Amino acid sequence: MGPTRSRLRLAVSLCAATTVVATALVGTVPAQAAAGCRVTYTVTSQWPGGFGANVDVTNLGDPLTGWRLTWTFTAGQVISQWWNGTATQSAGRVTVGNVDWNGNLGTGASTQFGFGASWNNAANPVPVDFALNGVPCTGRTTGPTAPPTTTPPPTTAPPTTPPPTTPPPTTPPPTTPPPTTPPPTTPPPATGALDQTTTVGRVRAVGGSAQYTWPGIYFEGRFRGTGVGIVLNDSQNDYLVQVDGATVATLVTPGRTTYWVRDLANREHTVRLVKRTESPWAVGEFGGLVPAAGGAILAKPAPRSRQIEFIGDSWTAGYGNMSTTRDCSGNGGVTRNSNADVTFGALTAQSLNADYQLTAWSGLGIVRNYNGGGTDNFRTYYETDLQALWNSTVWQKPATWKPQLVVVGLGINDFSTALNPGERWATIDQLAADFRTAYLAFLDKLRSRYGPDTFIVLTYPDLSPTTALASSVQQIVQTRASRGDTRIRSLYYDDNALGLDKLGCDWHPSRRDDQLIAGALTRFVNTLPLTW
Repeated sequence: MGPTRSRLRLAVSLCAATTVVATALVGTVPAQAAAGCRVTYTVTSQWPGGFGANVDVTNLGDPLTGWRLTWTFTAGQVISQWWNGTATQSAGRVTVGNVDWNGNLGTGASTQFGFGASWNNAANPVPVDFALNGVPCTGRTTGPTAPPTTTPPPTTAPPTTPPPTTPPPTTPPPTTPPPTTPPPTTPPPATGALDQTTTVGRVRAVGGSAQYTWPGIYFEGRFRGTGVGIVLNDSQNDYLVQVDGATVATLVTPGRTTYWVRDLANREHTVRLVKRTESPWAVGEFGGLVPAAGGAILAKPAPRSRQIEFIGDSWTAGYGNMSTTRDCSGNGGVTRNSNADVTFGALTAQSLNADYQLTAWSGLGIVRNYNGGGTDNFRTYYETDLQALWNSTVWQKPATWKPQLVVVGLGINDFSTALNPGERWATIDQLAADFRTAYLAFLDKLRSRYGPDTFIVLTYPDLSPTTALASSVQQIVQTRASRGDTRIRSLYYDDNALGLDKLGCDWHPSRRDDQLIAGALTRFVNTLPLTW
């Protein structure tokens, strides 16, 4: 069994978490209205260079039809992605506004939004100066303001009808979580996204749409006509749109839209939508395909008989692989330079005509994350459908997903940085022992999940001067083989022999490197006695 939702929440609570409760006046209500709110700010998870947080807002005053929460970061924190709200930041000042479906807050009603951000790896204090709709927090709720004493009494007698004794209606907090995204502005297609397209990715059906977070998710469909519309709702990720095998568009954080491909020959076509980027804290949503006038969406293509799962970290996810310089601060940053569709995993699968998953998360290891950060590791999230999203749960693996090959590339983050004071391992040997134990248990889970016939290949790169990862992987394979597991192998990516340049962001594999690694991996896979 993987982590249940309650287990995920427990895991999150073990991370560095800080909560602040405050009250704020509401500045956009009439002078005679009662106003106030409560804000709870919680850091849910933290790792080297980044953290995630949730913010709960409760309206204690009169009903609101729109809200805007502001605060100030004091230690250089910078928001990079968000959900259930619209966020802007100028220096340390942050403004988060409501989205369409959560703008109404009755008396006592609450709403929640979240975000991912960077921090300075030294201090991550609670923000200050919380304010709702422009009025600073006061720690109390204010009642109606008394009328001015200079106003003369009315000349007309007041109505004899007494005021109603029933209090005005309030909007209670929803009993179920609201949808993470509003519906697309274009009318949805007649059938759902998963009825129209083929995918093997970890997706969650929500109405007629599909939600997802893992990198490299792709959807493949067919249509007849001169064009096709692609219904999307995603302000965090980048996508590729491919028609008849050729890339026709790169969509950068498209938001809520229907993207149209037009002026095609009037015949049958294939279309493929690919998520290029990582978003463990933010969901993407694909709403399906819309035919151009006079066209039609055709039956979705059959899935491929070959299936491969690639499990790993930033190498597998395609972290900064499109960059030609290791410092990406001046050429768009890591996200704009990442493309999961040209990673070694995607290229290997495409060369073998296989469907695939990229189950990858940058910075996480088997027992130790990059530079020793955080308490959750890759194993915490491996079986989740929406990674670290607030409503993530265990992915219900369909019976149709049974890969004949699983390629695991974990361990770089465990061993690539020196141990820090205060970590639970005093020596690399102690870390390596824990790593081997946890890795063997993870392989037991994979065997239970996929059965004895699936080939598992453990890969590892050059981490000179340490050999702890290489020796650990080799020992793990030997241990498994001694227990009768005959379908497990290891593969070493030799930097010098392959000629890797590591020109991706922060010394990661470049697009050229991904092609070289894919070539080596494909050649190795072709030597295995696989039954495709």
